[in-house]
Amino acid sequence: MGATKTTMKQWPVDDRPREKCIQQGAETLSHAELLAILLRSGTKKLSALDIAKQLLAENDGLLQIGMMTTGALSKYHGVGPAKATTLTAAFQLGARFHEVLQTNETPIITGPESVANAYGERMRLMQKEVCKVILLNRAHRAYRDINISIGSISASIVHPREVFKPAIDHLASAIILMHNHPSGELKASCQDIEITKTIHQAGEILDIPLLDHIIIGHSGYLSLREEGHME
Repeated sequence: MGATKTTMKQWPVDDRPREKCIQQGAETLSHAELLAILLRSGTKKLSALDIAKQLLAENDGLLQIGMMTTGALSKYHGVGPAKATTLTAAFQLGARFHEVLQTNETPIITGPESVANAYGERMRLMQKEVCKVILLNRAHRAYRDINISIGSISASIVHPREVFKPAIDHLASAIILMHNHPSGELKASCQDIEITKTIHQAGEILDIPLLDHIIIGHSGYLSLREEGHME
């Protein structure tokens, strides 16, 4: 009798590319494992990972595969038109994502003034009190801001789980809290200080540091770090 192919579903969970991606992150996967996820399935004799490894070996790596046409890719055993289209679409999307990264003008955060310059005018126009979390990458470039609460700020609403869930989901390296005072007053309330200390402590535990908590008023900004509330 001929040898029976072992499918990826029969592999240990930690060795399956899709499960590994979910549990450990896409950055932990090899080129072949990432391609296998896109291929989804193999043939009677080869797994998707086997086909991915062959593609890489026969084309000297990702660069040549990414430059191949859908027609050329579809000729490989175990690929076909549908999977070839998925691969070319993935490479095109990756190229466009890289272009966006290169041209993105999101601000680099160098201190509270840079936060106020980037977000202050928008925050001053808000009629209600809004609390945002700003997500930063390793270069301290702000790439996303998310509303945590609208209308009021309290410890029950601005809770660590509400602040750090988007930070974890979007792989933030650090965060900044920011909220406006529609009254225009630049003074931190006891609630503001309490929230800052709680989020600061949680950030140290999660290794996603809170760099500052900025309050935006009519005439400027207030940094709770500069006020000494994050020591």
